[in-house]
Amino acid sequence: MNKARYTNKIPEDRGEVIKVIEEVKKPVKVMILGGVDSGKTTLAVFLTNELLKNGFKVGVIDSDVGQKGILPPGLISLGFPEKVFNSLEEIKAEKHYFVGTITPNQFFGEMITGVKLLVNEALDTADVLIIDTTGLIHGPGVELKRMKIEVIQPEIIIALQKKDELENIIRPFEKKAKVFRLKISENAKLHTREERRRIRREKWRKYFEQAQEYTISLQNMMISGTWIFQGEEVTKKEKEMLENLFKWIIFHGRKVSNKYFVVKADIGNFPRNFNKNTLLTCDFENLSNLIVGFIDKEGFCLGLGILKFINFREFTAQIITPLKKEDLENVVELRFGRIRVREDGEELGLLSREAL
Repeated sequence: MNKARYTNKIPEDRGEVIKVIEEVKKPVKVMILGGVDSGKTTLAVFLTNELLKNGFKVGVIDSDVGQKGILPPGLISLGFPEKVFNSLEEIKAEKHYFVGTITPNQFFGEMITGVKLLVNEALDTADVLIIDTTGLIHGPGVELKRMKIEVIQPEIIIALQKKDELENIIRPFEKKAKVFRLKISENAKLHTREERRRIRREKWRKYFEQAQEYTISLQNMMISGTWIFQGEEVTKKEKEMLENLFKWIIFHGRKVSNKYFVVKADIGNFPRNFNKNTLLTCDFENLSNLIVGFIDKEGFCLGLGILKFINFREFTAQIITPLKKEDLENVVELRFGRIRVREDGEELGLLSREAL
């Protein structure tokens, strides 16, 4: 189910990295950069295991939200393995930060905030902190990696590259960190988009296989990641006006400043033109099978749920989650994600940030 597994069959230059990590002042932060299928996670597993065998306390931050090793996808996770392991999946997460999607696009704030908060948590415990990143290294990915490095300030940066595709990212930091430029291993395996989807499907399925359904009151719970409960509820007159004007059934509507936001279903299939600067809409069906995060008072994610239905009249939500009832008592906030997933692991699609 995981692409990366522990192996000793690695290029010699990886051993040189181990020597430097062992010799530098602790704690030390090590960030691994590389494109898709460059072997980042395989390297993270190797480094962690070798350091564990040499007696170091190692923390691992898995921030590759789409191809997560530490379950589940959609989160940034921190774990402290205590013994040699084969894949990141074997690591029990100490803390999670909720991103709620499988791609960092449109979610740079969450990606940077999550890694920074988990780094802060880890440095009280770890001698060495290994930070695995996404494969987004071009276009906006350059800026994401730059900002992440600036915020985290790793002492060691490892760049896995074929030619010089990471130079735009790492060159500005050569005087601030020890930079290793490593060639991508010839054993690195390429995966198709369908293979990646299949791997994620199995991870989603495994995470939710023991899930139970709960009816959760939203009355006293903070709701974030969405416009749905911001501002003031629209009046009956405003609701009827919008329904008549655009031929909608409106389940719920809010007025945020001078902008309306409505959860609706279309009556009939025809174009509807309106000014998106004053009116935003969410299709009611998009709230079904939506990933949500249960957030504790520290801002960390206790676990994921799949939203099945919102009863806007009673202000309750039906959600399935592997969390136990006693875990839910520590939840202070429900955060909406942007990917729809069934409990069997099948992904139903991504939503844009503006969709909710």
